[in-house]
Amino acid sequence: MIDTGKTAFYENVRLSDDGDSVIIIDQTKLPNEEVYTELKSIEDFYHAISNLQVRGAPAIGICAGFALAVEAKRLSLIRDLSEAQFYEELHKAKCRIDSARPTAVNLIHMSDRVEKTALMNAGKGLSEIAAECLRESRLIQSEDAEMCFKIAQYGLSLVKSGYGILTHCNAGPLAASRYGTGLGALFLGKERGYDFHVYSDETRPLMQGARLTSYELHRAGIDVTVICDNMASIVMKQGKINACFVGCDRVAANGDTANKVGTSGVAILAKYYGIPFYVFCPSSTIDFDCSTGDNIVIEERGEEEISGLYFKKSVVPKGVKCYNPAFDVTDSKLITAIITEKGICRAPYKESLSQLFGK
Repeated sequence: MIDTGKTAFYENVRLSDDGDSVIIIDQTKLPNEEVYTELKSIEDFYHAISNLQVRGAPAIGICAGFALAVEAKRLSLIRDLSEAQFYEELHKAKCRIDSARPTAVNLIHMSDRVEKTALMNAGKGLSEIAAECLRESRLIQSEDAEMCFKIAQYGLSLVKSGYGILTHCNAGPLAASRYGTGLGALFLGKERGYDFHVYSDETRPLMQGARLTSYELHRAGIDVTVICDNMASIVMKQGKINACFVGCDRVAANGDTANKVGTSGVAILAKYYGIPFYVFCPSSTIDFDCSTGDNIVIEERGEEEISGLYFKKSVVPKGVKCYNPAFDVTDSKLITAIITEKGICRAPYKESLSQLFGK
């Protein structure tokens, strides 16, 4: 556990001191067990990402960068491996990691960075190439931590002490670094004396809101109440919600955003009740090559997550199919603002995002 300001956060993804492995907190075990798992092989990393032991767009990007760096070091120690063979094997590892979660663009961006670092150092010898990959992967994590703090500062400017905040899924430090993205303003506000009451959607079927968001907020001393996803409308109607905070896994060039399934429904409700709907994202989540949300590939996961996960017996009759998209896309017209580490963007997002990031 690390201390930042007045708030203690868990190190969700940590490169070992020798660079041979990565230690993660297994998010599938939370909140009942705090279990740390060591990842060494590419298959270890693939399994951890695809099975949500490590999750959240920034966190899996960090993990992907570490994965390639660890693999680069392993390959550099193989006797008689040529540089050409090294790059071939490293690219295979990158493709494997990239396939673990197709919707979150951070994963691909960060594995790209480490692979490009390796290519830029061609001819220096495999040990030096591997060392540069490890340095780059550490830089990815430190940059993310700084981005999260800046996002938290901008987010805090949008709310007042006493606000009721509705969240969906988990966008705290477990999903990123340090303060997280969508929850960062709440942690920073707590440090600065703000009082919030958070209503955390349970976020079916994987319960990230119930298991992870409430876990993080409660440990930080922030008032949090878990609600079922279909209770969002009534708490809005009752006047308990002043703003909605969500993270995202990909932002298209026009401001459409992909996040955990159910997010678009929250945005529609917020629009109806006149409640600001804020999306928090680091720049690594913005995909300027993706013109609209229609071009975002939506990951589909196994039926058992709906029918049997967290239940002793299946809640769905045998033979009945389940449809399990992991994400949905929120239309940019429903978003009040997109908060990044460089500033706050408002509609029209194609222009504001492009201007802010020089694209």
